[in-house]
Amino acid sequence: MAYIGREPQVGNFQVCDNITVVNGQAAYTMQVDSVNVFPETANHCLVSLNGVLQKSSGTSPSFTVSGSTITFASNLVTGDVIDFIHILGSVLDLGVPSDSTVTNAKTNFVSTSSAAGLQIKGDGTTDGTLQLNCSQNSHGIKLKSPPHSASASYTLTFPNNDGDANQFLQTNGSGVLSFAAAGGANTPAFFAQSTNSEDNTDISDNTLTKLTLSTEVFDSDNTYSSNKFTPGVAGKYMITAKASAINMVDNSYVRLAIYKNGSIMEAANGAAYGVYTSYFNPGTNGGAGAQTMTLNAIVDADDDDYYELYGAKNDGGNTGGLYDKYFGAYRIIL
Repeated sequence: MAYIGREPQVGNFQVCDNITVVNGQAAYTMQVDSVNVFPETANHCLVSLNGVLQKSSGTSPSFTVSGSTITFASNLVTGDVIDFIHILGSVLDLGVPSDSTVTNAKTNFVSTSSAAGLQIKGDGTTDGTLQLNCSQNSHGIKLKSPPHSASASYTLTFPNNDGDANQFLQTNGSGVLSFAAAGGANTPAFFAQSTNSEDNTDISDNTLTKLTLSTEVFDSDNTYSSNKFTPGVAGKYMITAKASAINMVDNSYVRLAIYKNGSIMEAANGAAYGVYTSYFNPGTNGGAGAQTMTLNAIVDADDDDYYELYGAKNDGGNTGGLYDKYFGAYRIIL
């Protein structure tokens, strides 16, 4: 608040330097450590002269105060002793507390919608810094503000829990922090393969058919079920697959295809066999025998997309399905 005249002193009690009496002099300058001090009023001074406390106000006071000067009611003479002048700050203010006198109960800072509960200020040249000390107060770590030149004003909101082992704090771009897997884990990830009975299941000739692979080698996040991969986490994924056919004849073929959300994924230009399919036809070679197809593709998935593996063969009507199948995927960390 503003004051008319001199602002009241804070309750920082001070004892003035010793004052030597000068014969025939009434006015003396009050100092603490050789620096002039300015009591708020005469009532804020305890003055002892020749072992007697002096009256500060009322009728016929023993002294008056103006600025840093104390003036006794009459001139002092040789032999008089000013025992002490004790200056009190404003009796309504706490002032500067002594070291280690403020308890935890008195530091219960309250934040509001417009102000932080505690501010660590800079001094004009050094940025605000909060230090957390060890138990012996001989070491500490510091949290420091960005420099003034950054014009930075933002809030970091911590997660609801302490996360899991090997996770790190990440931001959503608006200061909301969350824990995420550290080290760029390529998950979700899975790898499945077919059983003997699934290998012996007939598939229709020259027809893309959903392939079954029920043996899970691993599945990091339970994303593979009923021959279907549902990532659950948006991102780019590498999908890999393989299947073989035996007893093939001339001009027969094997084909693999990735289906997304129930439909075949073809090339962007609409080509019949594009980047999400694999096709092989050896032509006439005197007996094709066995053929093996592999398929690797990178897909851009939303968390609720799902992917399936389909296969087809044209082997002149020979019975049997596609053999030695595998199907897998993992997230790519960019």
